Amino acid sequence: MSNKIKVLTIFGTRPEAIKMAPLVKEIEKNSDSLESIVCVTAQHRQILDQVLELFNIKPDFDLDIMKDNQNLWSLTSEVLLKTKEVIEKVKPDIVLVHGDTTTSMAAALSAFYAKVPVGHVEAGLRTFDKYYPFPEEINRVFADSVCTYHFAPTEKSCENLKKSQIPDEHIYKTGNTVIDALLYTVENVKADLNDIGLKDNLKTILLTSHRRENFGEPIRNICKAVLELVEKNKDIQVVYPVHPNPNVQKPVYELLDGVNRIHLIKPLEYAQFCALMKKSHIILTDSGGVQEEAPSLGKPVLVLRDTTERPEAVEFGTVKLVGTDKDKIVSTVQLLLDEKSEYKRMSEAVNPYGDGLASKRIVDVLMNISKK
Repeated sequence: MSNKIKVLTIFGTRPEAIKMAPLVKEIEKNSDSLESIVCVTAQHRQILDQVLELFNIKPDFDLDIMKDNQNLWSLTSEVLLKTKEVIEKVKPDIVLVHGDTTTSMAAALSAFYAKVPVGHVEAGLRTFDKYYPFPEEINRVFADSVCTYHFAPTEKSCENLKKSQIPDEHIYKTGNTVIDALLYTVENVKADLNDIGLKDNLKTILLTSHRRENFGEPIRNICKAVLELVEKNKDIQVVYPVHPNPNVQKPVYELLDGVNRIHLIKPLEYAQFCALMKKSHIILTDSGGVQEEAPSLGKPVLVLRDTTERPEAVEFGTVKLVGTDKDKIVSTVQLLLDEKSEYKRMSEAVNPYGDGLASKRIVDVLMNISKK
């Protein structure tokens, strides 16, 4: 019988894959003590596969659950039932999930039902508003409630866990694995951006927006702000990798398609996206991961949300909340374009999310877990 600790890692979306990939690779480096088994739900299909290919990760189980216009009820039940089968077959010593997706929440519940310890990577994030972001806030709170090992990225996330009565000995401050992924990719992977058609003499503003709470009028307001900025500033160009969800595609293409100096493109492979962040002057986003990544590249981030579960970034000055009010977005971007001192202050602020060694810290904890 093997004395290796059997680690089953479950993830399903592109952001999860990016953040879990360096951890999977670190587990594989320690194959004398740890056995790595990877299960993907494919909650995102094509854009997930791009990340797996980039990091050369071949899943042991691919549940392939993605369906057109899937809803939270069907998605949750499919993840729960299909991960049950995987857990029963693998009989892991620990299951690792990440963050706040439906995959993470349902897989954590599945492991809990099987009485298998769960490790939550990126634990302890909170907005303290159960409907914002939706359903992510409840997903991560629930995952934390059933997990045994909490790998928290920052001191603030550790404090949130302690307030939830999580024992100190189950909380590990590790930094965020997304910085591991970013630094590896920027340093080791060459990415070509020529196909986008960006001009070197223009400042690039990178826009990403795909959150459920921004569907409808909020995303239309974001698009209108971009139109006004491009009209006011002849020295900028905007690039927007548009998420495939129809709730994003329809308003974005209605308002922005064909506008000069606005580039609507398909979602990029991760290496290209990292290169695009590095090339950008300012980043507008409702993404959680980008709030953590971009400051490591010295880029000011304006968050298209009213609250963030990453308050450290606001406190350290690497990001600023602007919500989806058109006038606030325009005025804040304009300030960064016009005032060099304001731009310098944000771009040179220290990133609170880590040093690129989070995966190693997590693996050090896994190595000390006793087999059942």
